[in-house]
Amino acid sequence: MSTNNLASAAPTAAGHRTLLLALFLLSGCAALIYQVSWQRMLFAVFGVDLESVTIIVSVFMFGLGVGALLGGEIADRFRDRLLLIFTGAELGIGIFGYFSPGLIDLLNVSLAGSSRPVAALGCFAVLSIPTILMGGTLPVLVTHANRFDPHIGQTVGQLYFANTAGAAAGAYLVGYHLLAWTDLTGVIHIAAAINLVVASAAMLAFARK
Repeated sequence: MSTNNLASAAPTAAGHRTLLLALFLLSGCAALIYQVSWQRMLFAVFGVDLESVTIIVSVFMFGLGVGALLGGEIADRFRDRLLLIFTGAELGIGIFGYFSPGLIDLLNVSLAGSSRPVAALGCFAVLSIPTILMGGTLPVLVTHANRFDPHIGQTVGQLYFANTAGAAAGAYLVGYHLLAWTDLTGVIHIAAAINLVVASAAMLAFARK
């Protein structure tokens, strides 16, 4: 590759990496909005105590962990479709998120009066779907970004930082602002809209490649 081609490719790679960081920041923001909102809705089943919070957080940790393992496997097998896979994951999260208030209300009714273990299993069964999708996005994006930047440690650090910063922003927004403007269903729909924006932007980036 000539010097001129290298010079023109560098800004393109830098711009692509910046887009990925922005998308993953927004994805993390939506994820924490979901976690806080779903947790509040599930208090109707579990009650408000340390044990109930532990169950709900465990669902997220389980899904994120399993999703990371599955995402790594998928990323290794489909290296030429990584942005498309990320787009599909974000779209799936957004669709689930949009309909999640009704699903959680149904779960609350179905589990009313159930024992704590049965309620926990029901919660795991429903929320494992979106949380696994959330967990799968990091290894997929890391593998994709590594095609443009060979420094894998730097790539992981930047993406993880962006996602964590987005999560912090999401927790702050839902705790101090969003619930003052609308109810839990409205807040969850805002998070779903964020996922759809991320999916749309990723699809546009995929279409240009």
